[in-house]
Amino acid sequence: MSDPLPFAANTEPGWSIWPAPAKLNLFLRIVGRRADGYHLLQTVFRLLDWGDTIRLRLRSDGRVVRHGGSVAGVAEADDLTVRAARLLQVESKCSQGADIVVEKRIPAGGGFGGGSSDAATVLVALDALWGTNLGVERLAALGLRLGADVPVFVRGDNAWAEGVGEDLRPIALAPAWYVLADPGVHAPTAALFQSPELTRDAAPATISDFVSGSPLGNAFEPVLRQREAAVEAAFAALSRIGSPRLTGSGSGCFVEFASRESAQAALAELPSGLRAWAAGGAARSPLRDALEARS
Repeated sequence: MSDPLPFAANTEPGWSIWPAPAKLNLFLRIVGRRADGYHLLQTVFRLLDWGDTIRLRLRSDGRVVRHGGSVAGVAEADDLTVRAARLLQVESKCSQGADIVVEKRIPAGGGFGGGSSDAATVLVALDALWGTNLGVERLAALGLRLGADVPVFVRGDNAWAEGVGEDLRPIALAPAWYVLADPGVHAPTAALFQSPELTRDAAPATISDFVSGSPLGNAFEPVLRQREAAVEAAFAALSRIGSPRLTGSGSGCFVEFASRESAQAALAELPSGLRAWAAGGAARSPLRDALEARS
C-alpha cells in the first residue's frame, strides 16, 4: 500500500523514522449540537499497532517540504503534515524547517484516522527534533486547530471522547485484535453530517454502558450502508466472521477478536475481492514509545 520512498529516505543520512498509528472508533454517537453547529459526539478511540510511517529530516533554511505524493486532490500547502509543521513553526517561533515523507498504509476516507495521525506525528516529532518543547497540552491544542481527531493521536492514549472529540479521558482497554476492511469508498464527512437520516439526538451513553458491552452503535453506519453498495457488501462479508462495526465517519469497518490467531484465521475466510487485513490494538500509541526511545 505504500509508494516507493523518494530519494532513498530509508538510507540517506539525517532522516528519522516515526510511527503514525491508525485508530478505530469502537462506537460513535451524536448526542446534540453546539450553538455554532458542530455536532457533539461520544466515542471510544482505540489506537492500533499498525499505520503510516513518517520520515523527517531537518532543514536549516526554514522551509517545510513534503516529498512524494499526498492524498489525491490535496495540494502540498493544504497537506495536513505540512500545515502541522508550519503551525508549530509559527507557534514556537522556530526558524528550522523540515523535509517530510509519508509512507502511506492507512486508506484515505476510511475513518481510520490517517491524515490526523500523520499531522499529530509531525507535531510531536518536530517538537522533539526542533527542541521547541511545547509539551503535550499545547501540542494537543495546536492539533485541534488542524482537526478534531488530531489531539487523541498527540496524547497517545486510548480514550473516551466527548465534545467534538477533543474532550478526552484515557481508558484502559483489554488486548484485542481486529480484522479491518476498506470498501474503497471515500466517505465525505461534511456531507454525512448534513444527512437528514443521521441520528443527532441519541441518549448520552456512559463509560459503564461501554464497559458492560451495551450495543452503542455508530450513527453513520445506517446512512453509509444505505448509500454505498460497497459498504453494505463489506458488512455482508464481515458478517460471516463476526459482528462488523463502522469506524468513525468513514467507510472502513472492522470485527474484533480476542487474539492474533483468531483474527488471522477469520481473515483467511473472507472473499479475496475484499481488501482486508489484521491489526492489533495498542495499549498506547507507538509514537509515545518512539519518542521515549529517543530521549
